[in-house]
Amino acid sequence: MPVIRSIYTTVPGHEIRQDDAAGLTRRLFKEKFKDIERLLRVFDNGDIQTRHVTMPLDWYGESHPFGERNDLYIEHAIRLGSEAMTGCLENPHYLGRPVDFAEIDAVFYISSSGISTPSIEARIMNRLPFRDDVKRIPVWGLGCAGGASGISRAFDYCKAYPDHKVLVLCVELCSLTFQSEDYTKSNLVGASLFADGVACALVTGDEADIPSTVPMPHVNATVSKTMPDSEDVMGWDVDDAGLHVIFSKSIPAIITEWLGPFVHEFLDSNGVGVGDIGHFVAHPGGKKVLVAYEDALGFDRGKTDISREVLRQYGNMSSPTVLFVLEQFMKKQPGAGETGLMAALGPGFSGELLLLEWR
Repeated sequence: MPVIRSIYTTVPGHEIRQDDAAGLTRRLFKEKFKDIERLLRVFDNGDIQTRHVTMPLDWYGESHPFGERNDLYIEHAIRLGSEAMTGCLENPHYLGRPVDFAEIDAVFYISSSGISTPSIEARIMNRLPFRDDVKRIPVWGLGCAGGASGISRAFDYCKAYPDHKVLVLCVELCSLTFQSEDYTKSNLVGASLFADGVACALVTGDEADIPSTVPMPHVNATVSKTMPDSEDVMGWDVDDAGLHVIFSKSIPAIITEWLGPFVHEFLDSNGVGVGDIGHFVAHPGGKKVLVAYEDALGFDRGKTDISREVLRQYGNMSSPTVLFVLEQFMKKQPGAGETGLMAALGPGFSGELLLLEWR
């Protein structure tokens, strides 16, 4: 089965503390909400300490046209994406040898926080020494599910082309979508939660000749699922000013009711029980989302410790976040034969599950 051979993550250089982000939000929103102090508790209750953003914090207190913000998205996505791709192909923690750019057969580019045509991976390919016949698969609009979905689509590709090597690059600069004059509660909640980050994974087929230094996660099976008539759960509203976040307060309840049967059906179809899952690689959409995962699957809190720590240090970076979590599991070097479940949920409302086995 296809294997995740290497992974690399990176973030922009501006680190912000949660109380500083709350202070900026208080200044921007205090005249619009009489109960602003009550609403700002979301910053304290989210279990986030620090996040990384593309621009200095004061920049977000001013109004910026969509064109300016999108230009910054393109500039920084190219820079950070190039760094992540290079780091992934040279990562000595997982690879027995560096992988040359000329060996890469396909690139899946995953993002939902900016727009670019040609897409970002094409722009990066003009700066790094890829072959000119690399297959490009840009995927837009999967949001928080994007990292897991990207690995799933690479899995499908590598089953068809078992000697190929594929990069999955997830770039989200969520902070650049923030609009200082959008006085909605969804925007306030988003300001307490979302952050910027980039992750790149190398996925290869069974016949690809790349030595590994430790047991690596093989993808044994994947599944996708979309809830009918759920477009208003999360996503973007788009107008002349740009992207406005849609973030329903019902998400934790939906997860509790919908995710459990989805997971059990997937595991049963692959002859695996919930008790067999040693590593839960969960996208940490937020503190309440992690609790909902635990309730839906009957997991104790220890199963989400790594996801909680990623959330605490980085916030919700949308699509790359689950790969930040996977990286931490890979650093712990699970033993051969140990099983994992990767899970992420996103707009649609949709979910992506992957059954992993370290070999």
